[in-house]
Amino acid sequence: MDRRAFLGTAAGGMGMLSLAAAARGAGFDPLAGIEPVRASPDRLFRVTVCLRPFRAPGPRIEVEQVGRKRVVHNYGHGGSGWSLSWGSAELAVPLALADGVKDVAVIGAGAVGMAAALTAQRAGATVTIYAKEQFPYVRSARATGTWSPDSRIAMKNAVDPGFGDRWEGMARASFSQFQSLLGLPGDPVEWTDRYMLSDTPMGEGQRRAKAEPMVERPDDFLHLESRLHDITPRSVELAPGTHPFRPTYARRNSSLTFNIADLSRRLTNDFLIAGGKIVPMTFNAPSDVTRLPQKSIINCTGYGARSLWRDESIVPVRGQIAWLIPQPGLTFGVFYGSLSMLARRDGIVVQEVGSDEWFGYGDANEEPDRAAAEASVRQLAQFWA
Repeated sequence: MDRRAFLGTAAGGMGMLSLAAAARGAGFDPLAGIEPVRASPDRLFRVTVCLRPFRAPGPRIEVEQVGRKRVVHNYGHGGSGWSLSWGSAELAVPLALADGVKDVAVIGAGAVGMAAALTAQRAGATVTIYAKEQFPYVRSARATGTWSPDSRIAMKNAVDPGFGDRWEGMARASFSQFQSLLGLPGDPVEWTDRYMLSDTPMGEGQRRAKAEPMVERPDDFLHLESRLHDITPRSVELAPGTHPFRPTYARRNSSLTFNIADLSRRLTNDFLIAGGKIVPMTFNAPSDVTRLPQKSIINCTGYGARSLWRDESIVPVRGQIAWLIPQPGLTFGVFYGSLSMLARRDGIVVQEVGSDEWFGYGDANEEPDRAAAEASVRQLAQFWA
């Protein structure tokens, strides 16, 4: 869940609970496990950059005929690739299996490709994945690892009338699949807490915005998180002085976290155990798919589709992550200012997210900036009192 969604779930008096009220329930400790992160550059073990494949009209899930091959496109999920992977597969796979097809190719071994391959297998198909790279070298391995189904998913003025319903169906289908992975060894998926910090009372910015004339930009990003209110936990406001953070005001929420190192390994193993094959292959042009023996192909190349498919509707959104050594027992996230942190089992993710969603938009630079990463880590150290 992104910062905007976090704040949105907190709106309304019925959704707000005081820390004291929450603590009255059966000995629950609402502050357990949020000791300070050891945020120092010497604990920085890598810096990665991921280019999110954003499309203004949303993910491309449609059929294109290339020679005698049926290509089902399934790419362009913005910052929601992991979160929508299973739901988009449920839309793409039936298109690939039309007319009784039982032998399917999937191009791409990232989050979207693995979900499509497994979904096709479960539908009774024989599946071969063709990919230039596999985990941990795919861009999906460099994702933040949080449930964010409407993170830069589309533009308000570019979607068709049925997009909202399709998005909701994809989000709910994916959410259901991820629930089935809870509690497994390695914690590939788990519920963890998020803390939104502020130097001013929560809601003050919203009150100021209401008092000022609102200018609606037609090209703003589309937000649909309110459609998932029944599966989105409400926020809890923490009273000043009752939490360990330096900023005075804080809210807590909960969201799904993906241990991508374990999750990707599990998905790959499940695919191979079910008889799937992964064949290393590089594609340079759409016509290259005619080399494949399969008649039906699901194209899950993500940002790579911009080059492979000459699809300039894909806009890169750069995101850099500074990875800190994981700390045992730390599994929570924090948002403060323009910085976010998510403590995962496979590393503590520190990311500069900017003041709005346009941060990194149109930036195709995939070179890590070590100096910026170290600055973010030093900034994280200031989160605690």
